[in-house]
Amino acid sequence: MGRSDKKRIVLKIGSNVLTKETDHISRGKIEDIGRQIVALQEEYEFVIVSSGAIAVAKQFVNLESNGKEITVKQALASIGQPHLMRIFQESYRDIGLLTSQCLLSYSDFEREVSKKNIVNTINVLIANNYIPIINENDTVATDEIKFGDNDKLAALTATLLEADILAIATNTNGICTKASVEDKTFQTIPEVTDLDAIADEIVAAKSTHGTGGMKSKVQAAKIAQEAQIETWIINGLSDNFLVDAIQNTTAFTRISGQYRKEVI
Repeated sequence: MGRSDKKRIVLKIGSNVLTKETDHISRGKIEDIGRQIVALQEEYEFVIVSSGAIAVAKQFVNLESNGKEITVKQALASIGQPHLMRIFQESYRDIGLLTSQCLLSYSDFEREVSKKNIVNTINVLIANNYIPIINENDTVATDEIKFGDNDKLAALTATLLEADILAIATNTNGICTKASVEDKTFQTIPEVTDLDAIADEIVAAKSTHGTGGMKSKVQAAKIAQEAQIETWIINGLSDNFLVDAIQNTTAFTRISGQYRKEVI
């Protein structure tokens, strides 16, 4: 089955965006994303990589620890994942969107048969107007919990699916200069071609629910750039953030899919 003429966006939504920086998943934010997909669906097709399973579970339970925090997080992900999918399904059904769940592990990206199966399955889902919602299979793998909030998973997915754009929705207006973060003016770097050249600008801050911070987003952008895929780092807390980015009416960082070393 061939690809459509639509541009393919892999949209990664971080936990901070899904909770709107609270302790609860925001149905309003999930609906905002759905409305944007409806508004853009004539020209774009979407694959969502969603964090938030652990954040959902924390609303319901407080698990006893066996001394290993990572195991508790895996258990929380197991509890939270079906709840997260239910919220997506209910919210999107009301606006005419169909959803599907895909749980992936890093080992899936290392085997040719698995990679082919992922591509074929997701292409069939998209062709039949289903939005694949991807998360790591946290109960059997710990890499993503350790690595950072699904950023790397989104980049590998975008590469495998030959996406046109990897859009990472986070809680900042893209990558801001280090000086502007320190003086609280938050000046966005709008265009980046050489990710190494901005390494000193990355502030190693992690967010409340997320485990990544900006460093893992830049690492994800490097993976995408190697596959000649453009990465957008956008403030997902804003309503209509993706439409605004496409219309270039908001501040965000666009990382070129073509690497060019900057001479300073």
